[in-house]
Amino acid sequence: MQIAKNRLVYLNYKLHDEQDQHLNPNEEELIYLHGGYGHIFEEFENALDGKKVDDTFKATFSPQEAFGEYDEELIVKEGLSDLPKDVYVGLELDGSTDESPDEVVIFTVTNIQSDHATLDGNHPLAGKTLTFEGVITKIQELEEEAINKIIEHGIQHLD
Repeated sequence: MQIAKNRLVYLNYKLHDEQDQHLNPNEEELIYLHGGYGHIFEEFENALDGKKVDDTFKATFSPQEAFGEYDEELIVKEGLSDLPKDVYVGLELDGSTDESPDEVVIFTVTNIQSDHATLDGNHPLAGKTLTFEGVITKIQELEEEAINKIIEHGIQHLD
């Protein structure tokens, strides 16, 4: 069976940046619904299309093809009075930007001063050229009901 639209794909992968720094040392299994549902970025999905179980892959993506360029405008300072009382460095908060008020941006607290905190809305891998390499471990054909459930609620183990 090949990877195609509406199939659940299981894969193991390693992720490296341009300096060959290993970025996912836990190397957990990735499971996603193939077919343009936004579970993985489009260029990565295209690189996997048509592969079979035990096929290996290696694909490199520019920042634009992966998690976007690093955007300095997504660095904001917020008064501590506007943040949760238990704010700490590393805390992730949902928010939006003036340019896209309806789009949810996840901001990470990167610094706390006496009266304000610095928040970064960039993806942690933004601005990096990334290489994914790994192996397809399983491809599962799904009934329409399971596909709809994944689209509506996310991926849950279907075994």
